[in-house]
Amino acid sequence: MEAERVAGWFERFAAGHGGVLRTELDPTRVTAYAADGATATVAVPFEPLDVEPGERPGLNVDEFVAHLVRPRRIALLLVRLGGYSVGVALGERIQLSSTDRRLVHARHKAGGSSANRFRRRREGQARVALQAAADAAARVLLPQLPEVDAVVLGGDRQAIAQLREDRRLEPLFDRAEPALLDVPEPRYAVLEEAAKLARAARITIGP
Repeated sequence: MEAERVAGWFERFAAGHGGVLRTELDPTRVTAYAADGATATVAVPFEPLDVEPGERPGLNVDEFVAHLVRPRRIALLLVRLGGYSVGVALGERIQLSSTDRRLVHARHKAGGSSANRFRRRREGQARVALQAAADAAARVLLPQLPEVDAVVLGGDRQAIAQLREDRRLEPLFDRAEPALLDVPEPRYAVLEEAAKLARAARITIGP
């Protein structure tokens, strides 16, 4: 959910569940407990939340909302097999970026020697594409790392895992948020949307 909508969402949650009896806050998680037994829990993006851990009476999410909407400079690294988009956003505005697409053929379903040749060609294409993504991340993001508040990753887990093997990018991955954004093939428009998603709250309703 968009950061600016979170306060209103909790107010509607309280109204729809007979009110909120108490709110539990800690540096990594916020949970509202409603009168009818329902709960609303959200993991804190860009943790830690600067609060004294404990319970507060009623609905008490003001500190969390202030933390969520605070303008941040975020480094974004989005990669899927054959494509990447990297950039730095201030709030939802992209300040600098690099996006590229490299040809990687789909998997060959047939067997035999031709399939093996196709597989080797595809693996070679994938290596070239991932190397381009790593080079772009090193060129664009690493110099900005001292000036950013957070690093957010998105795309394909396997591609991200392979980029982690590039020692140049260790400082980037050391600061990465735990959540991986689920994004389609990286393009500039996808990078812009990722800047919004990076600031979003993910609320779980229970029990």
